[in-house]
Amino acid sequence: MIDKVTLQVLANHCRAAAESMAYTLNRTAFSTFVKETEDFTVGIANRAGLTVSVPQDLGATWFIGLDYRNVIDAIADYEEGDICVTNDPYSGYVCTHAPDLHMWKPIFHQGELVCFAVGHVHNTDVGGAVPGSLSRSLQEVHQEGIRIPPTKLYRRGVLNEDVKNILLTNVRAPKQNWGDIMALVGSLNTGERKIRNIICKFGVLTYCEGLESLLDHAEAQARTLIRSMPDGEYHFSDYIDEDGDDGNPIRIAMTLRIDGDNAVMDFTGTDPQLLSSHNVPTGGHPRHTLLLVAVYFVLYTLNNNLQLNAGLTRPFTCILPEGTLLNPVFPAAVGMRSLSCNRLRTVIFGAFHAVLPDKIPASPSGTTSILNVMTTNNTTGERVMAAVNPVMGGSGALPYKDGSNGSGGDTTYLKNSPIEITESEVPIQVLRYGLQPNSGAPGYYRGGLAQIIEFRTTAPNSKVTARGRDRSRFRSWGALGGSAGMLSTFTLNPGTDREVQLGNRDVVPMGPGDVIRIVSSSGGGRGNPFQRPLDMVLADLRNGYVTQKAALRDYGVVFRNGVIDETDTERERASRKVEESVRQFDFGPERAEYESVWTRSVYDDLTRVLSDVPVQWRYFLKTEIFARVRNRNPGEAGPPDIIALYRQIAERYPALKIMTPTQA
Repeated sequence: MIDKVTLQVLANHCRAAAESMAYTLNRTAFSTFVKETEDFTVGIANRAGLTVSVPQDLGATWFIGLDYRNVIDAIADYEEGDICVTNDPYSGYVCTHAPDLHMWKPIFHQGELVCFAVGHVHNTDVGGAVPGSLSRSLQEVHQEGIRIPPTKLYRRGVLNEDVKNILLTNVRAPKQNWGDIMALVGSLNTGERKIRNIICKFGVLTYCEGLESLLDHAEAQARTLIRSMPDGEYHFSDYIDEDGDDGNPIRIAMTLRIDGDNAVMDFTGTDPQLLSSHNVPTGGHPRHTLLLVAVYFVLYTLNNNLQLNAGLTRPFTCILPEGTLLNPVFPAAVGMRSLSCNRLRTVIFGAFHAVLPDKIPASPSGTTSILNVMTTNNTTGERVMAAVNPVMGGSGALPYKDGSNGSGGDTTYLKNSPIEITESEVPIQVLRYGLQPNSGAPGYYRGGLAQIIEFRTTAPNSKVTARGRDRSRFRSWGALGGSAGMLSTFTLNPGTDREVQLGNRDVVPMGPGDVIRIVSSSGGGRGNPFQRPLDMVLADLRNGYVTQKAALRDYGVVFRNGVIDETDTERERASRKVEESVRQFDFGPERAEYESVWTRSVYDDLTRVLSDVPVQWRYFLKTEIFARVRNRNPGEAGPPDIIALYRQIAERYPALKIMTPTQA
């Protein structure tokens, strides 16, 4: 058994190795999205494929619990110098959409396999129907680009040219893709070299035993935190605006059950898999890392000395009905799973807020729009395909301070790209980029402000993709008297006679001189805004975060010539009615109106109806039911009778099984 001091020293060495891998990848990558935005991961996995160590200073934070076991087992044998690759979401459920290309390299010591160096890069494009490969309009995974099942890219150190040629023939930016792939290869080689140094220092037995002990230690830390939570059952749900252009809302529901040092996360009640690409491919894995990203944030909020590895997932069990949004059946499209994961995180944060309201922040903005532009260089005539920037809102208000502006919460790993770099690589002109005034949700502590970006294209036949558009209808939630966040907007040619409100469209054709503006959503507020300290409101005014008019409206603060009139402010605040019993959550008026019809009991009936029919019928049936509810007579207000509507539809489509009163 390894003593605690040695184990911590080993943990530090492993993290340093992972940081070196990340630095190698970050410094040698080709695409802006990898070298600037840092959408990549690297790490060390044990022989079974469980992630044991990851960097904490570079790259994405999604994958600390990633389990490579299924893709590792898909390769029959491993030899020195092998490097394997896959980007297929349905081959082992490690890759979660086609642009995320994962690679793993076996590390040997004296002929014995001891661990793997692992990692992924997000390729800006892997072919498919649209530039950037991702759009919610796509209906099956075959449209989302080339898919490579688990395959050896290098065998005994020799590149498989056939795999390389197949890959690069099918993508729009082959030089960029291959540059990023070679950067990841270099990162894995760095990992191998660092791991060999660690083995020389500690010995192979201590090293291998230490990896297992680090997983056990993280598990023990997670169980200690769960035991500190009150046992019980906590339900929470949230919505994605729509399941397609002018579509219906998508509901993610979860019941969290805390029992001792175990937690069950039951996603029964979540909508069926979609005919758009918001599906999240988990294969039903009860501890899939995409399902537990928000859990890592919660646990780290409670203890920032955690060992960040797959051991944290062991106390949690996810229940994932097959054929639903979070466990789709092949060949469901999955490219936009990042949006669903954003909403999944706000659901999990909400459930844990119900458990620990004094420790968990209000909702982050809950959406990240990744901007890609395909256009033409007017000087060279060359087609250009590049990422511009992630556009996200601020974090939710914390129990002790305002939410961070423009980023934060669960999206801090995505870095913005400097405008100078963007304009040097893509022929666009950025007109505005910054924080949106008056967007922070009011509260004793306000939510983090939204971002705004506005740019002009200069060439014809340009196309902008803005994947992840959402929060144009349902707001991020505020907590304990704080207000819900601001809605997002997406506008073509704002302020002109050609202005078009694009809502959540994610592919927009543009010509020379056209302008795009995105304003993100913002984080939720926390606490009574009419008790917000006056010096904090004044600081927000001076920083340009709030105007005098908004300060009066949202905080009851009266300004005269830039100075607070304390007498009028006291009178104004006294006139505002404040409920004695503050609701735990504020979801905004849009959700309140929606749920006056679509109550929890109505959704329970819908879940039972949909689970009773074959998977291929579920999305169709949901759409039919929503259409009938939407088209009811004006006098038919209130919650609908889902069972009756189902029977009406089944009479029209005999292939549907008629539900009996007993089944209902």
